[in-house]
Amino acid sequence: MKNIQVIDGADNCVYDIFGCTDSELELIFPQGQDVAFIDEVYARGDTQLLDAAFNVVWARRQIKSEVQGIHGLLVYGLERKKVYYPNRRDADAINPDRDKCMV
Repeated sequence: MKNIQVIDGADNCVYDIFGCTDSELELIFPQGQDVAFIDEVYARGDTQLLDAAFNVVWARRQIKSEVQGIHGLLVYGLERKKVYYPNRRDADAINPDRDKCMV
């Protein structure tokens, strides 16, 4: 089982983590990507297949303190964040203020 964390712009978002099978992970994160924006996921995939996969994934909420790694970030509604992930890989994220601590 792999784990994805959901990042959402909503005030009540708690950044839940959900378990996925390898095939579900591949539906969301193609070709080695580990960052996905939900609008792009649906734009490139079969809506019915994705809806069915997400219905199963949402039933597998994980307890954060028990998770053994996060294999992907699924982002909802934060379009402005796309520029920081040009190739949709977290390791290659662009962070112009990397050396500054946010307070």
